[in-house]
Amino acid sequence: MQHSKFDVEVAGIRQLTPRIREYLLRACNGAVLPDYQPGAHIELHTVSADTGPIVRHYSLIGGTGTWDDTPDTYRIAVQRENRQRGSAHIHDTFVIGTRLQISAPKNHFLLDRRNHKTLLIAGGIGITPIYAMLRSVVRRNKPFEMVYAGRTAQDMAYAQDVLRLGGSCTRLHLSGPDDSNQLDLRNLLGAQPHDAHIYVCGPGGLIKAVIATAESLGIDPMRVHYELFSSGPSTDDAAFDVELRASGRQVRVGRDTSILEALDAAGIPMMADCRRGECGLCPVKVIDTDGELVHRDRYLDDEDRAAGQLCICVSRTTGSRLVIDA
Repeated sequence: MQHSKFDVEVAGIRQLTPRIREYLLRACNGAVLPDYQPGAHIELHTVSADTGPIVRHYSLIGGTGTWDDTPDTYRIAVQRENRQRGSAHIHDTFVIGTRLQISAPKNHFLLDRRNHKTLLIAGGIGITPIYAMLRSVVRRNKPFEMVYAGRTAQDMAYAQDVLRLGGSCTRLHLSGPDDSNQLDLRNLLGAQPHDAHIYVCGPGGLIKAVIATAESLGIDPMRVHYELFSSGPSTDDAAFDVELRASGRQVRVGRDTSILEALDAAGIPMMADCRRGECGLCPVKVIDTDGELVHRDRYLDDEDRAAGQLCICVSRTTGSRLVIDA
């Protein structure tokens, strides 16, 4: 399944913390970019001269304070990770005027806009979709509470913006360099009204703790919403070849791209939607591989995986060759 892409250029860069930069992406032709709601993200497509195509997912922040960005502009924030990976390429090479492609916005972390109380919990770079949600509840004058957790204040992007925007309903929680001061989730969640909706984005440990705490308190799991950007490349990832058994075609999968992205680039349409291992549209049957399968989805169960199913939007092999039933 092919997805529309839009040509944009970097129109602004702002250093938020030592590791996080904000980028303004503006349509090259000045056209209006697709509308979106808080929680949405885009795929960012760029190319490294060293490693080839790179695709990354970034939440759309929407603007500053209660002011929206212009209709031809998207705002994202990128945290630099490993020096040889995609985020480092963005930090090292993106300048004003850099051209790239992005997808239309997608939203699997949609904010419920009804009148119940909203509890927002952000950890680290997980602030990006949560900040968009904060802007929404403040602008609509809805009841909310927000906690933004990080190790140190200087590492927390948008920290002062959050405090100014949310006032007494927001607070920062500093866990310290060694994470010794953990957030008291039991008290936080236990103090919420019975119909409150909880939104959390951040490290996997934080999200798992929120889910477990909510379950222990008897909170309806339908009121707990989360987004985890955990299916990205690992420093151990390497390029490999994928073969489609039906046609015999062979496609190279770079270390910074997924199987699905490589097939898309080769003009081979595949069923997919979320591209983050959540929706269950893209699994294929693995016929053969000379390595181990690396599962990074949150959809397949152990039985599916044992049967050789693989979500090609996020998962891969450690070997040099993968044959799929497609």
